[in-house]
Amino acid sequence: MDRTDRTDRPDSTDSTDSDRGDCSGRPAGLLSIGTFARRTRLSAKALRLYDRLGLLTPAHVDAATGYRSYLPEQVEQARTVALLRRLDMPLADIAAVVRLDGERAASALDGYWAGVEERHAAQRTLVGYLRGRLSGRSTAVQGTFEVKIVEVPDTPVLSETRHLVSDELPVWIGTSLGRLERAAAEECSGITGSPFVIYHSDVSEESDGPAEACVPVADLDAARAWVKERGRAQGLTARVEPAYRMAYVRITKAQVVYPQILAAFDAVEEWITREGLVCTGPCREVYFADWDTAGPEDEVCDVAFPVR
Repeated sequence: MDRTDRTDRPDSTDSTDSDRGDCSGRPAGLLSIGTFARRTRLSAKALRLYDRLGLLTPAHVDAATGYRSYLPEQVEQARTVALLRRLDMPLADIAAVVRLDGERAASALDGYWAGVEERHAAQRTLVGYLRGRLSGRSTAVQGTFEVKIVEVPDTPVLSETRHLVSDELPVWIGTSLGRLERAAAEECSGITGSPFVIYHSDVSEESDGPAEACVPVADLDAARAWVKERGRAQGLTARVEPAYRMAYVRITKAQVVYPQILAAFDAVEEWITREGLVCTGPCREVYFADWDTAGPEDEVCDVAFPVR
C-alpha cells in the first residue's frame, strides 16, 4: 500500500480524542487523522489536499507509518478553511487568509467579498442587457437610462492614445489616467475637471480603437512642455478639446463593465436619433468619482456623445 494512501485512511483503532503516545507512534496529546476528520467533518482526501497546499499542515507525521496527527487547536483552523470554501473562495486565497492574524485575516475576507459582490452586480447588469438583446426588447433595458444634455466648454487636456482591445481596456484606463493625473497635479498647475476616455474607433474583442485617455489641466503650456520631454512616441499629447454639447447617461460602477456598458451607449444613440440630433464626434466615458472607493451600485461614469 502507498504510504500517502495510508495517511488518508482514518485510524480504526482510535477510541479517544487523542493518543497516549504509545505504540501508535504519535506523541501524546495529538489527534489521529480519524479523530481529526470526525471533529472537523472533513474527509481524509480534503485533509490531504489542504496539507499539500499548505492550508492545514499536520503537527506530526510518523516516519515509519506515514500516519498524520493534528493538534486539538487545529480543529478550529480546519473548520475555518471549510467555511471559506463554502464561499467559493479559491484555495490560493484561503491559504493567504489563514496565514494572517485575526484583524488582517478579516480584512482580507472583506476584500475578497467586495470583489464577489462587484462581480455579481456586473453579472446582474449583464443578464439584463442580454435579456433585452435576446428578447428583441432592448428598449426595456435602455428605458432605465435617463439621457441628459450639458454644454462643455473648451478644455485644455493632457492625453495618451493607445490601440488596444476590450480585455486590455480596464487596466489601461486606470494606469493611463493615473499617470496623466500625477503629471497634471505636479507639472501642469493642477487638474481642472473630470478625466475622460474618448473612443476614436470601436474597442472590442476584434477592434483595437484607438482610445484616448484625457485629463483636463490648468496650464496647457506646461502640459506641452511635459509631453515634449517624453516624446510623442508614447502616444502623449497636450491639446484643447473643443467646446461641444454633450448627450449623456450616468451609470454605476457595475454597469461600466464590458459588454454591459454597451447598453448605455445604445441608449444614448437611440435617444439622439429619436430627438433628431446628430453626433458630431466620437463617444466617450467621463469618470467623475473615485473608482477605488466606489461600490458596485455607486454612480461613477457618464457615457456620452457630442451632438448638435
